[in-house]
Amino acid sequence: MAQFLYKARRKTGEAVEGILDVADRTAALGQLERLGLFPVSVTQGKAGKVHVEGKPAEAGGSLLPASLKAMMKKRRKPKLQELATYTQQLANLLKAGMPLTMALHSMSSLTAKGIPGTVSQQLKQDVIEGRGLSDAMARQSDIFPDLVINMVRAGEQSGALEEVLRRLALHFERFAEVQTKFKSAMIYPMFVCFFGLVLIVFFTAVMLPKFTEFFQTMQLKDGLPLATRIVIQISDFMKIYGWWMIPMGGFILYFLTKRYGATPDGRRRLDTLQLKLPIFGHVIRLNLFAQFARILSTLLGNGVPVLQALRITEQIMPNTVIRDALSRTREAVTDGKTLAQPLAKSGVFPQLMIDLIRIGEETGDVPAALMNVAETYEADLNIALRAVMNLIEPALIVSLAVIIGGLLVGVMQAMFAITQSIQMR
Repeated sequence: MAQFLYKARRKTGEAVEGILDVADRTAALGQLERLGLFPVSVTQGKAGKVHVEGKPAEAGGSLLPASLKAMMKKRRKPKLQELATYTQQLANLLKAGMPLTMALHSMSSLTAKGIPGTVSQQLKQDVIEGRGLSDAMARQSDIFPDLVINMVRAGEQSGALEEVLRRLALHFERFAEVQTKFKSAMIYPMFVCFFGLVLIVFFTAVMLPKFTEFFQTMQLKDGLPLATRIVIQISDFMKIYGWWMIPMGGFILYFLTKRYGATPDGRRRLDTLQLKLPIFGHVIRLNLFAQFARILSTLLGNGVPVLQALRITEQIMPNTVIRDALSRTREAVTDGKTLAQPLAKSGVFPQLMIDLIRIGEETGDVPAALMNVAETYEADLNIALRAVMNLIEPALIVSLAVIIGGLLVGVMQAMFAITQSIQMR
């Protein structure tokens, strides 16, 4: 195969240029004709590289300029809601009767937040060249996860691509909603803790030193009360060291935790600790179980083979404990066992999930059973999140009140002592 740099015009007169990976110049001209382009010039590249507007372009059969390809390499992964919007828009265009290439062309001009139009342009070009949509998406794995690629492939094979895209959109929307609720529940306690810490640091490092200077000018017969002396020591420490030691200590703790979590053993220990945390561990487990059940149900329900579905789910799960359990389950299923048996043997998944999956295997509808599991744990997650919030809010308020109240007691005791000393004089 050779590469040919072409310059051509569309039927509208628009000038285009790009690269073709074909056998010879005749094949390149034929390819341009099939694309509906009128060739202006077709030249063969050298040494596996060609130049577009003076810049080198890598080989690979892409019709996009090299500068555009370089930009596409530096893309962030889209959020769940962004994937939901993209798949829903594409499904709507297909339902309207558009051919896939025309639908992708329209997608390149539609505003899909988080997914640039160049993605749809590349998908369209790949489909025009004869690739399936799933294969085209696989070439852009930084945008489309394995879940999307394999479900689209199953939809292509079954002839139900539009329906699969709608199911993907629904899956991402529900999943994004659950994740948003989970993150929102965690944000409030973190905000209260941060605000409380800032308030305490400000009080001890800025306000207390002014009281301390006043206390030291007063000569009390019995000296300052014990609580006041403790508060003064805390104030002196915060004034000299606290303003930089606390942020530095937090940064060092975060850095060491990240470094430890980057090792396989450290990541496994931290993930195990997450699942065993008091109060929060229960919420995290419910979120992971719902995530596992929904992803696997979506894959199996759209015709993805069970072993492949387990592999994809294993890769998506963020917790290594769950991933290891799924890896062992996949090996056991390969040996001919049912899904419920190895999941139960792992000791990670709850008995309710195992029983529901076993019933699904007996009735021959595992995807529906898994969806029932997902909905059950998502409902439990919502209840658990509300319970955690109802518990954390008063606990944080009481904790901050005790700390700040203790500091105020130290100040007030000194004030009472000074008042009594003045009255005695």
